[in-house]
Amino acid sequence: MKGTDMRDHYDFSKSVKNPYAKKLKKQVTIRLDEDTIEYFKKLAEEKDLPYQSLINLYLRDCAQSHKDLKIEWQ
Repeated sequence: MKGTDMRDHYDFSKSVKNPYAKKLKKQVTIRLDEDTIEYFKKLAEEKDLPYQSLINLYLRDCAQSHKDLKIEWQ
């Protein structure tokens, strides 16, 4: 089967685009403080969720509510 095209074996003429494709997640690399990660890991364990999903939910909530960060430099 090496060298053959998948389209030779399957009919894609009636296929439709994935309606959820725009909602797919994008992998990014960010640097977080260890204590921040531990906080979310502990909270995620209590909620029975993966900690990365919990961080995503929190950030999504901040974005949807247009939460503004107040920073004071000392």
